[in-house]
Amino acid sequence: MQSALRIGLVSPVVTRLPGAFNAWETGAGITELAQVAVVADQLGFDHLTCSEHVAVPVDVAEVRGGTYWDPLATFGYLAAQTSRIRLATQVLVLGYHHPLAIAKRYGTLDAVSGGRVVLGVGVGSLAEEFDLLGAEFSGRGARADDAMRALRTALGERVPRYSGSHYEFDGLVVEPHAVQQQVPLWVGGQGTRSLRRAIELGDGWVPFGRLSELGALVADADLPAGFEVVLGPGQPLDPIGDRAKTVERLGRVADAGATVISVKIASDSVEEYVDQLAALAELAALTTPRQD
Repeated sequence: MQSALRIGLVSPVVTRLPGAFNAWETGAGITELAQVAVVADQLGFDHLTCSEHVAVPVDVAEVRGGTYWDPLATFGYLAAQTSRIRLATQVLVLGYHHPLAIAKRYGTLDAVSGGRVVLGVGVGSLAEEFDLLGAEFSGRGARADDAMRALRTALGERVPRYSGSHYEFDGLVVEPHAVQQQVPLWVGGQGTRSLRRAIELGDGWVPFGRLSELGALVADADLPAGFEVVLGPGQPLDPIGDRAKTVERLGRVADAGATVISVKIASDSVEEYVDQLAALAELAALTTPRQD
């Protein structure tokens, strides 16, 4: 894509929220996902996503969905199929992992992918899953903050050192480790609190919610230089079927303050999906990012 506007993909197949995925994804697997990843990589899209849930209660799955591919295994495969597109967890629940476990697993992924990992992280909200994993649900916000501080010191270091409110380590070798000097940390969530956490501890914000409300929060915030704001248009885009509307919706997200636009694609098959990607890459050049 020949444009300063960066567009990433909410990956198909790996997550199926009720009413929010294409019908063809139900029977699709790694072959179709890799087909999308290869084309997206060739066209210059910014990133692919993969979320994290270990086990979702049956009643919760009716609302949140029950299909969540493991991001580490998924990205390990896609890293071998691609060469430049970033691999973004959206999101990894911090309370489920020790920071050094994240540093080791995703540091290894960063090494084998040539420095393409983005760690999207979140506090988490599913109490049943915390209980299942033996993680503390109460106080998870403070624990997540400390985990982010620990990750900032640990990622990219062979012998990381940290002493905080919840985590402490020293004199331990983590090898392999991330090859990026600073693995980007995107903070997920909703509202002012998650944005504050992102500004204080992270490199970007990848929230969910109404675009108008998120844009207002971005406009009022004092964002650091290089801070990434990852927003989406909400509904899937149809760049072949409705070019004008696609351009208009991309522009609206850019005007809301997005530095990266994360999109879903409407399609009836994987073949149509990759055709849509080619059309979207062309239309992206018609959208001018907001100049502050």
